[in-house]
Amino acid sequence: MPQITVNGVPGLPEVRPGDDVALLVAQAAPDLRDGDILVVTSKIVSKAEGRIRQSASDTTQRDSRTAAIEEETARVVARRGDTVIAQTRHGFVMAAAGVDASNTSPGTVLLLPEDPDASAGRIRRGLRERLGVRVGVIVSDTFGRPWRHGLTDVAIGASGVRPLEDLRGGTDGYGNPLNATVTALVDEIAAAGDLAKGKLSGVPVAVVRGLGGLVTDDDGPGGRVLVRPADEDMFRFGSADVVFARRTIREFSDAEVDPAAVRRAVAAAIAAPAPHHTTPWRFVLLETPRARTELLDAMRDAWIEDLRSDGFSEESIAKRIRRGDVLRNAPYLAVPCLVMDGSHTYRDDRRNAAEREMFVVATGAGVQNFLVQLAVQGLGSAWVSSTMFCRDVVRKVLGLPQNWDPMGAVAIGHPAAPPKDRPPRDPADFYVVR
Repeated sequence: MPQITVNGVPGLPEVRPGDDVALLVAQAAPDLRDGDILVVTSKIVSKAEGRIRQSASDTTQRDSRTAAIEEETARVVARRGDTVIAQTRHGFVMAAAGVDASNTSPGTVLLLPEDPDASAGRIRRGLRERLGVRVGVIVSDTFGRPWRHGLTDVAIGASGVRPLEDLRGGTDGYGNPLNATVTALVDEIAAAGDLAKGKLSGVPVAVVRGLGGLVTDDDGPGGRVLVRPADEDMFRFGSADVVFARRTIREFSDAEVDPAAVRRAVAAAIAAPAPHHTTPWRFVLLETPRARTELLDAMRDAWIEDLRSDGFSEESIAKRIRRGDVLRNAPYLAVPCLVMDGSHTYRDDRRNAAEREMFVVATGAGVQNFLVQLAVQGLGSAWVSSTMFCRDVVRKVLGLPQNWDPMGAVAIGHPAAPPKDRPPRDPADFYVVR
């Protein structure tokens, strides 16, 4: 096993915009060796690169920080009070989008480096030019962690260091296969470096010695490879944007749908509110191609008959029928139904109509929960209203009780491609204040 030492580099001056971080480190640590790995706190990199925001004369530092967070945020993941967990343009998910008001002069806030990997590369090359040493450089920042108290440093940028160690395909000491073990080497080194730097000691750089085997001749893939792609992120949707995860998907891949995932979505659906402590939701899950085909063929025939009776031409009918392909091409269908069990009956039609509307709204809330939970599990869906126009046909084909009212159909599958960007909507256009 290698002997690893971690030492802080004291004596660096206050870093200012335009400073050469590599020069400052070379002057403070002239004894760097080949194979050393430097852990450099992102704050001094941000200062040197001018990633500083000064509060305007008519704003407080808090207002300036809030504006900077909005500027740096690509996606809000969660929000509670003044605390914002946001995804940055780099792909990092962290508190306040990495905007920091500590260790900077009053009235200013620091933003993350524009490109932390490029910043690490410039420092690495600068040290080679000045000291002739072959080192790796990690730019670190402090992250919180879901499910764990406390903060730790991780690598947001890296150059000349192997960032990951993929042990998949190997075996452990007992011969058990390793199927999921990929070690984040640069994160481990960043955390070790922070132990030597400390948060309050004013030491922004640490030297890790003894891991020369991880140092590479070229820049390497950098720290960006540790950012998990959206389609692999099982925890992508935070409390702030889980509702927005639901998007209408009309094109599906050939991948099979896990029936258990749909059943979990049903569990979410029946958590919706309902009147009179009732349970107005029922779901018919069409898991076999035969069941889907029988239903869609019967619905198609009923639709054609309706269109002909309304005087549509055969060409027009054919165009409309093709619009139903989203259901036919989906590998899984669900038919949500409304039941009025537990509803009240009144003496006048007005109140009876309102009673049904309450149950319809509750069913819609259940369907929305269903669609959102599908999206959280990585499944795409499209709610299509067609079963509402031929309820008798649907009940007959699926063998449903007469009091089950089909409320559309949901096409379910794995998206064939990411959804297109949704046109922006201003919430102010959709409410009035009294």
